[in-house]
Amino acid sequence: MTVPLIDIRNISKAFGGVQALAGVSLDIAPGEVHALCGENGAGKSTLIKILAGSVTPDSGEVLIGGQPLQVGNVRASEDAGIAVIHQESVAFPHLSTYDNIFVGREPKTLAGLWLDRAMMRRETKKLLDRLGEHFDPSRSVGELSVAQRQMVGMARALSRDCRLLIMDEPTASLSARETEVLFKLIRQLKSDGVSILYVSHRLEEIFLLADRVTVFRDGKYVGTKLKTEITQDDLIRMMVGRELLQVEGMVKSETEHPGGEVMLDVRGLTREGMFRDVSFSVRKGEIVGMAGLVGAGRSEVAQAIFGAMPLDAGVVSVAGENLRSGSIDAALDAGIALVPEDRQHLGLVLPMSVGANLSMAVLPKMTRAGLLASGKEEALAGEMIRDLRVKTANARVPAETLSGGNQQKLVIGKWLATRPRVLMLDEPTRGVDVGAKAEIYKLIREMANGGMAVIVISSDLPEVLLLSDRIVVMRQGRVAGELSRQDATQEKVLALAMLNANTQ
Repeated sequence: MTVPLIDIRNISKAFGGVQALAGVSLDIAPGEVHALCGENGAGKSTLIKILAGSVTPDSGEVLIGGQPLQVGNVRASEDAGIAVIHQESVAFPHLSTYDNIFVGREPKTLAGLWLDRAMMRRETKKLLDRLGEHFDPSRSVGELSVAQRQMVGMARALSRDCRLLIMDEPTASLSARETEVLFKLIRQLKSDGVSILYVSHRLEEIFLLADRVTVFRDGKYVGTKLKTEITQDDLIRMMVGRELLQVEGMVKSETEHPGGEVMLDVRGLTREGMFRDVSFSVRKGEIVGMAGLVGAGRSEVAQAIFGAMPLDAGVVSVAGENLRSGSIDAALDAGIALVPEDRQHLGLVLPMSVGANLSMAVLPKMTRAGLLASGKEEALAGEMIRDLRVKTANARVPAETLSGGNQQKLVIGKWLATRPRVLMLDEPTRGVDVGAKAEIYKLIREMANGGMAVIVISSDLPEVLLLSDRIVVMRQGRVAGELSRQDATQEKVLALAMLNANTQ
């Protein structure tokens, strides 16, 4: 019988009052792509951190190649050949790309007196070329897009001779081209004998890539199946422990032409090098989807509407009142809120508590005589945790202890606390499980039905088609066209997004 590369035995871990893992076991064969599935909070991220050495389990053991792994020791995990591509970038934003890739193990020259930066640049360029990326390795990671930062994380993992490569939601921020490059790389690594633990909420990827699938639910092991033994519906039932509610009827507009008066109107928005002459409107009670390829300018337009960057031309108005360009305060005063794509760097302050994050955008309302009224903050946090079904021990735990999906709910709750008239959501379900995704869809439609003007920016075409009353398609920084719900199909959206577009 072949000895598993990784043998995880009866691992348990609790954080405060939350049991993250309870006696879970699984094994990963050499050269196997093993998928790990489960809803947010199922324990997947905790297991990844244990394998990476950044979290020590309360009980249980991990064997690699039949030998015990020293758990709770990052260097021991790295030396054993375990590398992790995290769902969220753990990069140093002010350092260059090549510094990020080689941090902690920089090559030296001149008898170890100097860093061999020339070698670091050369090797980084080779790694980026292998991933189909061609930007300057000297660029600081903070200047890169979320997708590019994700590829830097992959390059860092590939720079090590790993035996087990752990991929946590690796395609969440990638374009179709980058995703295809990644899939080819996974197949090559598999043929080279590298084992891969693949964590993703995108079930179509699981069935495309994995040999076996293990499911966790509520911190417990549910089962392991060969990919050929189950269907997507079977897998969903294992993950959620029930039939997933159909959300189609819940998120459809209540009318054929929803919305009242124009709440948000943008005319001729231009920011040189990013987008040009962008115009569209959103009515009260309407959901407008923004589709397009990665780099089309959707996120940048949302940031400009929110006042996070000045405009070279154009006007943003809310309820007929023009806003001052480049002023977040003016946008907030007008009732605009933005849930950003990058929740960990732009949406939350992770070391702060759940309650502090939820009250951050309305802090003046939480104070008396300049001092924080803890009772008000606790009441707000309790309301948001209940309404959004955030899985947390209490409002006092750090936001960084929550799963990715629950962190996403925190960002949404933070901005809902401002009672906005216009809510923009950039990739609102990125890294969110199927159950939580249905809850967020329902929440978005409820907000629109309550009279809010909503913009949903998403790279997930089925998501855009399901949620939107109208779809604005962007291409290369311009509006390529607009489609009604009745006319929109995946083929029509892609045709507008890709017409004359450079290969993404």
